[in-house]
Amino acid sequence: MTPLILGLLLFLGVHSVRIVADSWRAAQIARIGEMRWKGVYSLASAVGLGLIVWGYGAARMEPAVLWPSPLWTRHVAALLTLPAFILLVAAYLPGSHIKARVGHPMVAGVKLWALAHLLANGTLADALLFGAFLAWAIADFIVARRRDRIAGRTHRVCCWTRDASVVAVGTLAWTVFALWGHAWLIGVAPFGR
Repeated sequence: MTPLILGLLLFLGVHSVRIVADSWRAAQIARIGEMRWKGVYSLASAVGLGLIVWGYGAARMEPAVLWPSPLWTRHVAALLTLPAFILLVAAYLPGSHIKARVGHPMVAGVKLWALAHLLANGTLADALLFGAFLAWAIADFIVARRRDRIAGRTHRVCCWTRDASVVAVGTLAWTVFALWGHAWLIGVAPFGR
Protein backbone atom coordinates (compact mmCIF):
# COMPACT_ATOMS: atom_id res chain seq x y z
CA MET A 1 0.00 0.00 0.00
CA THR A 2 2.98 2.29 0.61
CA PRO A 3 3.84 2.71 -3.11
CA LEU A 4 0.20 3.61 -3.85
CA ILE A 5 0.14 6.26 -1.12
CA LEU A 6 3.54 7.68 -2.15
CA GLY A 7 2.43 7.72 -5.79
CA LEU A 8 -0.79 9.55 -4.94
CA LEU A 9 1.09 12.09 -2.84
CA LEU A 10 3.62 12.72 -5.61
CA PHE A 11 1.22 12.70 -8.58
CA LEU A 12 -1.60 14.67 -6.98
CA GLY A 13 0.87 16.86 -5.11
CA VAL A 14 2.46 17.98 -8.37
CA HIS A 15 -0.98 18.51 -9.86
CA SER A 16 -2.03 20.55 -6.81
CA VAL A 17 0.71 23.18 -7.01
CA ARG A 18 -1.53 25.51 -8.98
CA ILE A 19 -4.34 24.96 -6.48
CA VAL A 20 -2.36 25.80 -3.34
CA ALA A 21 0.64 27.81 -4.54
CA ASP A 22 -0.08 29.44 -7.89
CA SER A 23 2.18 32.43 -7.25
CA TRP A 24 5.05 30.12 -6.19
CA ARG A 25 4.52 28.13 -9.39
CA ALA A 26 4.68 31.31 -11.47
CA ALA A 27 7.88 32.36 -9.66
CA GLN A 28 9.48 28.98 -10.37
CA ILE A 29 8.55 29.15 -14.05
CA ALA A 30 10.06 32.64 -14.22
CA ARG A 31 13.20 31.44 -12.41
CA ILE A 32 13.95 28.19 -14.30
CA GLY A 33 11.93 28.66 -17.49
CA GLU A 34 8.74 27.08 -18.73
CA MET A 35 10.39 24.13 -20.49
CA ARG A 36 12.42 23.12 -17.42
CA TRP A 37 9.35 23.48 -15.23
CA LYS A 38 7.37 21.25 -17.59
CA GLY A 39 10.22 18.73 -17.59
CA VAL A 40 10.38 18.52 -13.79
CA TYR A 41 6.57 18.46 -13.60
CA SER A 42 6.35 15.69 -16.19
CA LEU A 43 9.08 13.59 -14.57
CA ALA A 44 7.53 13.87 -11.11
CA SER A 45 4.09 13.06 -12.58
CA ALA A 46 5.45 10.00 -14.40
CA VAL A 47 7.18 8.69 -11.28
CA GLY A 48 4.02 9.28 -9.24
CA LEU A 49 1.86 7.54 -11.84
CA GLY A 50 4.26 4.60 -11.95
CA LEU A 51 4.07 4.26 -8.17
CA ILE A 52 0.27 4.45 -8.31
CA VAL A 53 0.07 1.69 -10.91
CA TRP A 54 2.55 -0.51 -9.05
CA GLY A 55 1.01 0.12 -5.63
CA TYR A 56 -2.58 -0.35 -6.79
CA GLY A 57 -1.68 -3.54 -8.66
CA ALA A 58 0.03 -4.94 -5.57
CA ALA A 59 -2.88 -3.93 -3.31
CA ARG A 60 -5.34 -5.72 -5.62
CA MET A 61 -3.51 -8.99 -4.97
CA GLU A 62 -4.56 -8.94 -1.30
CA PRO A 63 -7.60 -6.65 -1.15
CA ALA A 64 -8.83 -5.26 2.16
CA VAL A 65 -12.60 -5.09 1.60
CA LEU A 66 -14.27 -2.11 3.26
CA TRP A 67 -17.76 -2.55 1.81
CA PRO A 68 -19.41 -4.99 -0.60
CA SER A 69 -19.94 -3.77 -4.15
CA PRO A 70 -23.28 -4.93 -5.51
CA LEU A 71 -23.41 -5.84 -9.20
CA TRP A 72 -25.68 -2.88 -10.02
CA THR A 73 -22.90 -0.45 -9.07
CA ARG A 74 -20.97 -1.61 -12.16
CA HIS A 75 -23.81 -0.40 -14.34
CA VAL A 76 -24.01 2.94 -12.53
CA ALA A 77 -20.24 3.29 -12.96
CA ALA A 78 -20.54 2.53 -16.66
CA LEU A 79 -23.21 5.20 -17.04
CA LEU A 80 -21.13 7.79 -15.14
CA THR A 81 -18.00 7.08 -17.16
CA LEU A 82 -19.77 7.77 -20.45
CA PRO A 83 -20.04 11.52 -19.77
CA ALA A 84 -16.51 11.37 -18.29
CA PHE A 85 -15.22 10.22 -21.68
CA ILE A 86 -17.23 12.92 -23.45
CA LEU A 87 -15.78 15.55 -21.11
CA LEU A 88 -12.27 14.23 -21.76
CA VAL A 89 -12.76 14.68 -25.50
CA ALA A 90 -14.23 18.16 -24.92
CA ALA A 91 -11.00 19.13 -23.16
CA TYR A 92 -9.00 18.43 -26.32
CA LEU A 93 -11.46 19.41 -29.05
CA PRO A 94 -11.86 23.17 -28.65
CA GLY A 95 -14.87 25.18 -29.69
CA SER A 96 -17.66 23.10 -28.18
CA HIS A 97 -20.46 24.49 -26.05
CA ILE A 98 -19.57 21.73 -23.57
CA LYS A 99 -16.07 23.12 -23.01
CA ALA A 100 -17.37 26.69 -22.87
CA ARG A 101 -20.00 25.77 -20.29
CA VAL A 102 -17.90 23.45 -18.12
CA GLY A 103 -14.66 25.40 -18.44
CA HIS A 104 -12.43 22.54 -17.31
CA PRO A 105 -13.98 19.41 -18.79
CA MET A 106 -11.00 17.14 -18.07
CA VAL A 107 -11.21 17.85 -14.34
CA ALA A 108 -15.00 17.42 -14.41
CA GLY A 109 -14.47 14.10 -16.19
CA VAL A 110 -11.99 12.99 -13.51
CA LYS A 111 -14.64 13.76 -10.88
CA LEU A 112 -17.17 11.51 -12.63
CA TRP A 113 -14.58 8.77 -13.25
CA ALA A 114 -13.47 8.76 -9.61
CA LEU A 115 -17.03 8.82 -8.25
CA ALA A 116 -18.04 5.99 -10.58
CA HIS A 117 -15.15 3.83 -9.44
CA LEU A 118 -15.74 4.61 -5.76
CA LEU A 119 -19.30 3.35 -6.15
CA ALA A 120 -18.27 0.16 -7.94
CA ASN A 121 -15.25 -0.82 -5.84
CA GLY A 122 -15.11 -1.30 -2.09
CA THR A 123 -11.52 -2.08 -1.14
CA LEU A 124 -9.12 0.08 0.83
CA ALA A 125 -6.92 0.58 -2.24
CA ASP A 126 -9.97 1.70 -4.26
CA ALA A 127 -11.04 4.12 -1.54
CA LEU A 128 -7.54 5.60 -1.42
CA LEU A 129 -7.07 5.82 -5.18
CA PHE A 130 -10.47 7.01 -6.30
CA GLY A 131 -11.20 9.00 -3.15
CA ALA A 132 -7.93 10.92 -3.53
CA PHE A 133 -8.63 11.66 -7.20
CA LEU A 134 -12.19 12.74 -6.40
CA ALA A 135 -11.05 15.09 -3.63
CA TRP A 136 -8.31 16.53 -5.83
CA ALA A 137 -10.67 17.02 -8.80
CA ILE A 138 -13.29 18.79 -6.67
CA ALA A 139 -10.67 21.18 -5.25
CA ASP A 140 -9.03 21.78 -8.62
CA PHE A 141 -12.33 22.44 -10.36
CA ILE A 142 -13.41 25.00 -7.74
CA VAL A 143 -10.07 26.83 -7.82
CA ALA A 144 -9.81 26.76 -11.62
CA ARG A 145 -13.33 28.11 -12.10
CA ARG A 146 -12.64 30.87 -9.55
CA ARG A 147 -9.41 31.73 -11.37
CA ASP A 148 -11.33 31.91 -14.67
CA ARG A 149 -13.97 34.23 -13.17
CA ILE A 150 -11.33 36.55 -11.72
CA ALA A 151 -9.46 36.68 -15.04
CA GLY A 152 -12.70 37.07 -17.02
CA ARG A 153 -11.68 34.03 -19.08
CA THR A 154 -14.18 32.56 -21.50
CA HIS A 155 -13.89 29.81 -24.08
CA ARG A 156 -14.58 30.39 -27.75
CA VAL A 157 -17.50 28.45 -29.20
CA CYS A 158 -17.39 27.25 -32.78
CA CYS A 159 -20.63 25.50 -33.65
CA TRP A 160 -23.01 22.75 -32.60
CA THR A 161 -21.33 20.32 -34.98
CA ARG A 162 -18.28 20.55 -32.69
CA ASP A 163 -20.45 19.35 -29.80
CA ALA A 164 -21.77 16.53 -31.95
CA SER A 165 -18.19 15.53 -32.72
CA VAL A 166 -17.26 15.65 -29.03
CA VAL A 167 -20.21 13.44 -28.09
CA ALA A 168 -19.61 11.00 -30.98
CA VAL A 169 -15.88 10.60 -30.34
CA GLY A 170 -16.39 10.38 -26.57
CA THR A 171 -19.12 7.76 -26.95
CA LEU A 172 -17.02 5.72 -29.39
CA ALA A 173 -13.98 5.86 -27.09
CA TRP A 174 -16.14 4.87 -24.10
CA THR A 175 -17.66 1.95 -26.03
CA VAL A 176 -14.29 0.60 -27.13
CA PHE A 177 -12.80 0.99 -23.66
CA ALA A 178 -15.83 -0.43 -21.82
CA LEU A 179 -16.18 -3.46 -24.08
CA TRP A 180 -12.51 -4.32 -24.62
CA GLY A 181 -9.95 -1.86 -23.25
CA HIS A 182 -10.86 -2.00 -19.56
CA ALA A 183 -10.56 -5.80 -19.41
CA TRP A 184 -7.31 -5.75 -21.39
CA LEU A 185 -5.68 -2.92 -19.44
CA ILE A 186 -7.19 -3.30 -15.95
CA GLY A 187 -8.22 -6.94 -15.96
CA VAL A 188 -11.86 -6.24 -15.14
CA ALA A 189 -14.69 -6.45 -17.67
CA PRO A 190 -17.25 -3.77 -16.69
CA PHE A 191 -20.11 -5.70 -18.24
CA GLY A 192 -19.01 -9.05 -16.83
CA ARG A 193 -17.98 -10.69 -20.08
